[in-house]
Amino acid sequence: MTEENPQKMDQEGLSQWVREQFQRANKHLAENGVLFESVVTEESRYLAPYLAVWKIKASDNKFHWVISGDVPCDFMPYEAEKTAREAIRRFSFNWQLKSENIRRSGTTDKTQLEFADLLETRAEGLYEIQSDEKLWANA
Repeated sequence: MTEENPQKMDQEGLSQWVREQFQRANKHLAENGVLFESVVTEESRYLAPYLAVWKIKASDNKFHWVISGDVPCDFMPYEAEKTAREAIRRFSFNWQLKSENIRRSGTTDKTQLEFADLLETRAEGLYEIQSDEKLWANA
């Protein structure tokens, strides 16, 4: 799955997209107090231009899964899931819960409700991606 490009990106466009998603993931970690040390490229996966899942080693020697792309940037400890596919499934599940919690909170904040909708639709997309055996045949 490492180089799937359903929109037939050229190599330069693909490289730029991967670079941008990596920078976005790294920025998200830093904003949450996690300092990047290295990326485990052989376990990271991307489906350009939709999503990238990075296995990142932090400066404290802990590993994290980080997701970016046409999805909200998010991360979780590596120990939660051992493969990128499992991490995608967990992100999907977590986002469904977050969406439901926002809706149950009784908020009338339009931004929060729109975010709940975004989480729900992206969670459904992630679930489909992790369920698609064709995408994982070479993983």
